Amino acid sequence: KSGLLPGVQQEGPGGADGEGDHRVQAYCFRMCTTDVPENQREWVKPENYDPLHYELLLRNFDAGDHRAPWAPSLMPNRKTDTNNNFAISTDNIGMNYEYPNADYQKRAEIIQQHLAYQQGLMWTLANSPRVPAEVRQKFQTWKPAKDEFQETNGWPFQLYIREARRMISEYVMTEKNCMSEIVAEDSVGMGAYTMDSHHQQRYAINGRALNEGDVQVGVPHPYPISYRSIRPQKEECENLLVPVAMAASHIAYGSIRMEPVFMVLGQSAATAACQAIDADKAVQDIDYPQLRKRLLEDKQVLAWEGSRRVPPIRVSALTGIVVDERDAKATSGWKTSSVNSPYVESGYLHDGDSSKGEMQITFPADISRSGLYEVRVYYAPNSNRATNTPYTITYSGGSKTIKVNQRQKPNQEQYHLLGRFPFEKGKQEILVISNQGTNGHVVVDAVQLVPVETN
Repeated sequence: KSGLLPGVQQEGPGGADGEGDHRVQAYCFRMCTTDVPENQREWVKPENYDPLHYELLLRNFDAGDHRAPWAPSLMPNRKTDTNNNFAISTDNIGMNYEYPNADYQKRAEIIQQHLAYQQGLMWTLANSPRVPAEVRQKFQTWKPAKDEFQETNGWPFQLYIREARRMISEYVMTEKNCMSEIVAEDSVGMGAYTMDSHHQQRYAINGRALNEGDVQVGVPHPYPISYRSIRPQKEECENLLVPVAMAASHIAYGSIRMEPVFMVLGQSAATAACQAIDADKAVQDIDYPQLRKRLLEDKQVLAWEGSRRVPPIRVSALTGIVVDERDAKATSGWKTSSVNSPYVESGYLHDGDSSKGEMQITFPADISRSGLYEVRVYYAPNSNRATNTPYTITYSGGSKTIKVNQRQKPNQEQYHLLGRFPFEKGKQEILVISNQGTNGHVVVDAVQLVPVETN
């Protein structure tokens, strides 16, 4: 026995940063609920109900998190499209790893396991005395709609498969496509959604449960999707086009995997298929300029001609020692964003203007030689930012806290100069940014140390 609650996969994270593995982002059922009593079904307690599957949820309530763990988006007729939300919710984290390569029987078993988990979750939220009364009331007010999914007792007949098997073609869409660092020249449609992933695993460290895998990073503007990414390699198949399980990395697929994009790619794939049939050619050998011409005639949008965000600042373009926020040591609770610019690399962190005094980020640096350095910090200004964000620099001989008004533009255009400070050679923690006593959103991006040449 591991001593771990159900749903907690192991002690410590599985895998190392940058390595691929068998994990995929979590699945759930998107529920349709209503608060109209005459049109409600009751929450069902599954036959194999095991309260241990929800013990972590209940302990989270005991710890003081009294948020209702779901995301009900209102629809017409007092109904909802309800999705996962917060740490323990409808996503059955880690229980879908076998799904992509499973046969139909195994997939059916996985779907049933997900259904039982989510039915038990909802019954628990509506009935357990350990659920805070105000939360329990929400789930007694909103219940499955009686006139929806009647053949499956009010539950969707389709599990929300966010990601599964994907093709490896001669062109694989990646994060660099989403960020417009690389532009596909054979566009058959545009992606535009945030690079979005739900969690992939839940593990334990020092008696605490942690979720891992959530990604929500925006793209600067719509980007082209390559025709080569929806067709197989020719030696594998010549008469197949794949607009859904297309060739994309996990991060890129998180942006592409939207129904409108699948509709666009489906139309483009159908047009390409017609062209291949008419020309009696493999789908890899059709004339792309001719395909492009027909797609444009059919009002497909193949290139973005609207406004563009300021491009990200690349670490490779900066001098001196640069530590991005991704390489800093952060307490829990920070949120990622790329809504405002400028920013370094993929975005920045912010505190959500919450948990004041509880959040901080510590920046380490490996200084190659002792000397005087300019300390530069990056942040994206906005009217909702804190005017008193504290930056505490630890240098040779002392420390100093400087408060920065993040509503104003950095004092050196792209970066804000905190000052010049002496540092000794070696690995050390040079800067701490916190939200102690702040009066708005605290934003954290890269830190740069530039040596000051002295006689």
